[in-house]
Amino acid sequence: MKIAIIADTHDNLENLKKFFDFTKKEEIKILIHGGDVCKGETLKEIEKNFDEIYLCLGNADIKNSLFKEARKTKIFEKEGQVEIEGLKIGFCHMFNLKEKKLDDFDFYFFSHSHWPFLEKEENCVLANPGNLAGLFYKATFAILDTKTKKLELKILEKIKS
Repeated sequence: MKIAIIADTHDNLENLKKFFDFTKKEEIKILIHGGDVCKGETLKEIEKNFDEIYLCLGNADIKNSLFKEARKTKIFEKEGQVEIEGLKIGFCHMFNLKEKKLDDFDFYFFSHSHWPFLEKEENCVLANPGNLAGLFYKATFAILDTKTKKLELKILEKIKS
């Protein structure tokens, strides 16, 4: 199974549509969002495209709007933790490596900086999927294959529609 990981979409519906086209072709049904969706209307669009959604709130999110529109999204205030196909996955918006014990996770995702990042810390893959909005840096996201346990960072503009 494949899981999509995005963050910092900042209401960019044009980039989200390109991303949705990719995830439909790949038959990806689970999404982890690292925060900064922004408005509830954007979350409604995201919900049309995935069966399971896990969202950690970011600093630019309009909290009341997101909670009002969420139907199938599990929202976490500061840090999310889920287990999918035996993989322990953690995620948050703002991350401080000095304050986080990663031994408990196979994968840990963070965002906020908009800069894509991928590194192994201890036995955990630590990654920032970048930002899907394309603010400050190219629009990027990540795909996790739960069978191979391989994480891949992707650039949105290189995805063929």
